[in-house]
Amino acid sequence: MERRASRVLKAWKDDRSRKPLVLRGARQVGKTWLLQEFARSHYENVAYVNCERNRSVASIFAGDLDPSRILRGIEIAAATTITPVTTLVIIDEIQEAPQALTSLKYFAEERPDIHLAVAGSLLGVALRTNASFPVGKVNFIDLHPLDFDEFLRGIGEARLADLVLSQDWTLIASYADRLTEFLRLYMYVGGMPEAVARYATGDSLAVVRSVQHDILRGYENDFAKYATATVSRRIAEVWASLPSQLARENRRFILGRVREGARAREFDDAIQWLCDAGLVHRVTRFTKPASPLRAYEDTKIFKLFLLDVGLLGALAGLDATVLLHGTGIFEEFKGALSEQFVAQQIVATGNAVPMYWAPENGRAEIDFVIESAGTLVPIEVKAEENLRSKSLRSYIERFHPAEAWRFSLADYREQSDMTNVPLYAIGPRLGLPAAADR
Repeated sequence: MERRASRVLKAWKDDRSRKPLVLRGARQVGKTWLLQEFARSHYENVAYVNCERNRSVASIFAGDLDPSRILRGIEIAAATTITPVTTLVIIDEIQEAPQALTSLKYFAEERPDIHLAVAGSLLGVALRTNASFPVGKVNFIDLHPLDFDEFLRGIGEARLADLVLSQDWTLIASYADRLTEFLRLYMYVGGMPEAVARYATGDSLAVVRSVQHDILRGYENDFAKYATATVSRRIAEVWASLPSQLARENRRFILGRVREGARAREFDDAIQWLCDAGLVHRVTRFTKPASPLRAYEDTKIFKLFLLDVGLLGALAGLDATVLLHGTGIFEEFKGALSEQFVAQQIVATGNAVPMYWAPENGRAEIDFVIESAGTLVPIEVKAEENLRSKSLRSYIERFHPAEAWRFSLADYREQSDMTNVPLYAIGPRLGLPAAADR
């Protein structure tokens, strides 16, 4: 399976100023596989330890944090010899050993010759509570579910993926129906690596859905395992409400849909936990498109999108035949899936934080706004070929952006005030390169 992050890892390996690497991402997005595969391809040896599966590993960090002493302990646990430069040391589920996070400072300062990468499914939660985290002493890479380009390559459609990257719009239009079919398939299968791998090797969509339900159950188990009883109950309530929140025409998160009479301060910790765990993306509202955008952010008003479009469908109980044939509930839910898809692709770029615009008064709303090449780009999302863009045109007339994008299933079209880009071809527009060098 080709992951774009492999190239980022290669750049880290070749960087003379590299620091210990922290690979962040939600559970089941493929962190362990990626690091081990990278080690097999680019190192002579790998020393892998898991702080969750092997509790004795955590005890290595219980005493003196001298890197040489820690390396001896890892060599015993991994049953291998660690050689500087040619061995990749991997510490997995590092959040289970808080002192291991602290030790990264000493590896950065005293053993820069050791190539060390760490990962953890709930690192975001751990980092928020770990006051002794070595700020400035590590490099970060964030890993997300497969985006649409990675998905196409993962199911053996690399030529189509390359065609999308070429931006040859005349030829792309010739394959629009096929690309639309794969886009609908992606909205069902999503980008969780195991779900994609099972589909790619011939398993049925029912098996894919079973995999997704297993992943969802794993997340729900984490609610109880890693949060207090009160917070875990509220996390579960927020999580269960997300399909209904996104099914509304206005996808703004409403606490009343979680629990009648709920107060924001009661659920702040629950929402933050989901964000820190990488399970949801918070897209906040802003009221004025000016730089810096965060200065005009209204943090109290936001939308919550899941980390993966396939998991959203599974959580909502969306049937495969309904989605793939575009009937029934899909007609009502297609807008939610389309916005979820776009949010997921934006997040996957790693260099854009989506927000959305809505004025203090009025019904106009722009689905997403991102900063690109030093300018703010408004984005409107259409689930089908509908090219009516009342809100986007209102925004354009009011603020005169240098660029404006409409993502829909219509063919590529440049207009005087905006550009229409097919949903299945938004990756290059957002700045997503191919998942692998070609």
